[in-house]
Amino acid sequence: MNDKASTETRRSIDWDQLPYGGDLFGEIHLAETGQGSAAADARPKLLPGLTLCAVGAATAAWLSEHYGFPIILLGLLVGLALNFISHDPRSHAGLDFASRTCLRWGIVVLGLQVTAGQFAALGPAPFAALGVVMAVTFAAGLAGARIAGQSRYAGILAGGATAICGASAALALYGVIGKDRLSQAQFALTLVGVSLASAFAMSVYPALAGELGLSDGQAGFLIGASIHDVAQALGGGFAFSDPAGNYATIVKLTRVALLAPLVALTGLWIGPADGVDNASIWQRLALPWFILAFLGVVALNSMITMPQLVMQNGLILSKALLLLAVTATAMRSRMDLLLQMGWKAAVPVVTATLASFIAALGFALVLL
Repeated sequence: MNDKASTETRRSIDWDQLPYGGDLFGEIHLAETGQGSAAADARPKLLPGLTLCAVGAATAAWLSEHYGFPIILLGLLVGLALNFISHDPRSHAGLDFASRTCLRWGIVVLGLQVTAGQFAALGPAPFAALGVVMAVTFAAGLAGARIAGQSRYAGILAGGATAICGASAALALYGVIGKDRLSQAQFALTLVGVSLASAFAMSVYPALAGELGLSDGQAGFLIGASIHDVAQALGGGFAFSDPAGNYATIVKLTRVALLAPLVALTGLWIGPADGVDNASIWQRLALPWFILAFLGVVALNSMITMPQLVMQNGLILSKALLLLAVTATAMRSRMDLLLQMGWKAAVPVVTATLASFIAALGFALVLL
C-alpha cells in the first residue's frame, strides 16, 4: 500500500515545473548564479587588453621611428586617443597587467645600463653637485604643486620624475604613491608633461650650451644632469659633441642608479599606499621587489662585463616594456578628469624642469 501511494505521488509531480528538477549535476543553478562561469574562467582574461595595448604601442614605435618623435610621448598620446577602449570591461585585466607587470620588469631590465663604476668615473665633486641638483629639482616639484593648489603627491611625482629619469621614475614612484592618493589622470598628465619637457630640452639645451660657450665637460654635465629621459639626455649630449655625449651618459646613468634610494626614501616619508601606518621603520624602508631586482641587476652588471649585444637588446626590451606600461596607463586614464585639471597639472613639471636647468648650469659653470 505504501509503495503504491509513493508511486502515485511521483506520477502526480510535474517535473518540468520544478526549477532544478532535471539539473542532476547543478549546471543550471551554477549558470544562473554565475558560479559556473567563474569556476570555468578563474584566470583573468589578459589577451584582449594586452593585444589592444600592444597595437597602440606598436603604432607609437612606428611613428617614432619614421618621424623622430620621442617614443614614450607618442605612447602616451596614442594611449589617450584610444582611451575609449577601457570602457569595455574585457580590456581591464590586460591593461592593468601591462601597466603594472610590464612596468616592473622594464625597470629591472633597465639595470643593465648602469654600473657602480659610473660613480667612480664621475668623481666626488660632480657627484655631490649632481645630488644637489636632484634635491633642488625635487623640492621645486613640491613647490610647484603647492603653487598650483595640488597635493604633495603630484609634486613628488613631478619632482622625482624630473630629478631621476623621466617616465621610468614616474612609473616607479606611482607604484609607491598608489592610485588612491593620486589619480591616474594626474599621473598621465605628469607623464605627458615630463615627456614634452624632455623632448624640448633635447632640442634646446645643446644650442643654449653652444651659445653660452660651454666646454664639452660643462655641456655634458648640464645636459646629463637636467634632461629627464635617458634617450633624450644621451641624444642631446652627442648632439653637442662626442666628448660631451660620453660625459652626459655617465652623469645621466648615475641619476638612474639613484632611482632605488629615491623610491625607498619616498616610501619612508609618505607611508604605505594602503593607509596602514603601524609598520616599523625597517618595514617602511623595504623596497618593492622590482627595485631590489633592479639593484641586483646593477650589482651583477658591475661585477661582470656584459656583452655589448646583451646590453643593446636589454635597452630595447626595457624601452618596449616601459612603452607598453605607459600606453596601458594612458588607455586607463579618465579623460573627463584630464579636462577638469587643465593647466595646473603641468605647473609642478615646469617648475622642476626650470630648477633642474638653472641648478645644473650653475654647477657646470663653477665646477668644470
